Amino acid sequence: MKIVDLEVSVVNLPMRKGFTSSFETKQGETRTIVRMTTDDGLVGWGETMWGAPVARLVRQLADDVIGTDPRALEAFHARHRMLPFFHGYLGYAALAAIDVACWDLLGKAAGMGVVNLLGGRVREQIPLTALITRSDGDERDYPGSLADATEQIVAEHGFTAVKLKGSTDARSDVAIMQALRERLPQVELRVDPNAAWSVPESIRAGHALEPLGLEYLEDPCQGLEQMARVAEAVRIPLCTNMCVVRWEDLAPAVRLNAVQVIHGDVYKWGGIATTKHLAAHCDAFGLGMNLHSGGELGIATAAHLAIAASTPVLSSAIDSMYYLHDDDIIDPLPFEGGCLRVPDGVGLGVEVDEEKLAHYTALNAREGDYTG
Repeated sequence: MKIVDLEVSVVNLPMRKGFTSSFETKQGETRTIVRMTTDDGLVGWGETMWGAPVARLVRQLADDVIGTDPRALEAFHARHRMLPFFHGYLGYAALAAIDVACWDLLGKAAGMGVVNLLGGRVREQIPLTALITRSDGDERDYPGSLADATEQIVAEHGFTAVKLKGSTDARSDVAIMQALRERLPQVELRVDPNAAWSVPESIRAGHALEPLGLEYLEDPCQGLEQMARVAEAVRIPLCTNMCVVRWEDLAPAVRLNAVQVIHGDVYKWGGIATTKHLAAHCDAFGLGMNLHSGGELGIATAAHLAIAASTPVLSSAIDSMYYLHDDDIIDPLPFEGGCLRVPDGVGLGVEVDEEKLAHYTALNAREGDYTG
């Protein structure tokens, strides 16, 4: 089996409403899509983060992978191990685009789902986290209005976990979390200010949050050293997808006891097998693990679902923005009872709607990337 063609598209897909974090409000997703064809006519699909900068790197990688066997993934990653060194997240994202398309081909060639290639299901349903932002409330009364909105979202969709995308105002975020706990006593709660707080603010907020029984506090401040100082002072597990983002970060994080939960991500870590390896390391060191969401559409979501379904340590509700999207380039994955499930079928179990792909590619051509 040889790869004979690789096509790269960049799509823009609007969201139902704005999504606000401590550093941006975005109205949609820009994603890079890969269509990989083999000499026996199989087609594998990949999807990754961001638009034009990643798409350029993927097109450069095309010259290397055309003519190779998609099953030779270790050799592919070995040849390009320096790409993230020079390009950071963009390099990991470009590698993941190729990686996911190859896994889709591997499953199709073997006549089975990627989830089975990864070890088979340990769970059928993958619970998602309700992602709450200040866009959901009224700035005149954020605690009350966000509690109202969250209660309605949980009741409507059946979420068992809620994450507040925090702000630069730690005191306000604490008040919101207190209102959420009062309204939703049985739901797992998390808050993520994306490293917007100082160490003193993080410790003060952490002490105020301790009685609420949070599942974890995600990236309150910047860097392993600062996170370690907070972890020493606060009795809430700390989670990160910002200060443990590559293998070189893992040993210092364990040595410093800086974090207790690590967010994996196929697209930020560079591939499916790498994310599974991360899960094994978390298990070995007694760390929790979850999955970060960078705005995955259906192809990328299917890859994350295959990992979550086949990885015992991934036992919490994962982050996914999928339910917030206005459409998809595949037939939308059914979202029921706060959960998604791995699509049935071979490979990733999804097929791209070529008309939608063309439509959202044209939208990107008109509007440019939503992301840098």
